[in-house]
Amino acid sequence: MVAFCFGALLEGTAGFGAPVAVTSFLLLALGFKANRAVMLSLIANTTPVAFGALGIPIVALAAVTGLDQMRLSAMVGRQLPFISLFIPAYLIVFLSGRKGLKEAWPAAFVAGVVFAGVQFAVANYWGPYAVDVLASLTSIVALTVFLRFWKPKTTGRPAGVANYLESVPTLSLADSVAAWTPWILLALVMVVWSYFRIFKEFQISVPVPWLHNAVYIALYQKPYAAIYDFQPLAAGTAALTATLIAALLLRASMRTFIRSGVTTLRQLLLPGLTVLLIVGLSYTYNYSGMAYTLGAALARLGKWFPLASGFLGWVACFLSGSDTSSNLLFGNLQVAAGHQLGISPVLLAATNSSGAVTGKMISPQNIAVGVTTVGLTGKEGEILRAIFWHSIAFAAVLSLLAFAQAYVLRWMVP
Repeated sequence: MVAFCFGALLEGTAGFGAPVAVTSFLLLALGFKANRAVMLSLIANTTPVAFGALGIPIVALAAVTGLDQMRLSAMVGRQLPFISLFIPAYLIVFLSGRKGLKEAWPAAFVAGVVFAGVQFAVANYWGPYAVDVLASLTSIVALTVFLRFWKPKTTGRPAGVANYLESVPTLSLADSVAAWTPWILLALVMVVWSYFRIFKEFQISVPVPWLHNAVYIALYQKPYAAIYDFQPLAAGTAALTATLIAALLLRASMRTFIRSGVTTLRQLLLPGLTVLLIVGLSYTYNYSGMAYTLGAALARLGKWFPLASGFLGWVACFLSGSDTSSNLLFGNLQVAAGHQLGISPVLLAATNSSGAVTGKMISPQNIAVGVTTVGLTGKEGEILRAIFWHSIAFAAVLSLLAFAQAYVLRWMVP
């Protein structure tokens, strides 16, 4: 509920380390040992990552590759639900072993099936913007309702939990409604924004001077277009709209609203600058021909390339700490290799994003955020060693799925 379902909601609305920071702290407050709290949060923060921060990774992937955004969203939505289905059970096994899963599998089944089902449906029919928000909220509601009617036969304290809180303070209905109001509003606004494609209404496309069609791509036998799409009503504007509505409904003072905005700006200044520089690097990487050259080199793997495709995303996310950065760095490389091998570029580009989520749990930035929150600064190496092979296992499963979709399950590629 906390690490996976609520963590996915935080990933869908904020991303960039927020899910690990918040859920680690919540698990610590519930009595989990600090190292277990961090590791559970890191493992849970995987499949929601590709659609995190209001779908930014998919939007960035579409921008840098020139592929259709909806097709990329659909393809990722036909890969990650297979992993989402099993993550709740995987977390229980990680914490309590097979004995714990034997007791709690019905709850894990409900959370996994509901999340994976909504993730698939929204990614394929609505697009990337509200996938995590809707999947997380639906799974939270479904699991809460299920636990009203079902309880495990035995309830005990797992090995990773100390000083479990037996009594939970009772919240009034008003407190609960107020706490959930911003999240519900955000979900509603994002659904409306995405469904009616409001971000497209005022899009302005401007050719970049001295660059548009000035580079010739020998691989594709055509000039390389350079179009800047200005979208003042993009997903970030939707989030700001939901924030304004929530502030009005909750009667937040102007002082509180401005102070929160300034604090947020300070927190995002360095991450924003980092993303900005990586975006610039990725476009230089593409327009200089480096992506296509590396793609041609990796194409020598031949029919086995899809097995490496997921691990390319894994490596890029491990190094950069971001699915978005991974897509910007290696997205076009995957497309170039796909064209040369006759494999769907949409499949390989999507696999880059899906593979990146498996590297998110071991990225130094993500681990640093988690250990800092629970007071384990200096223990980053121990956490990395403890979950490294879990990350490898996830990446291997994803790569095998991509290989099957390339040659056996081709009907799954949009």
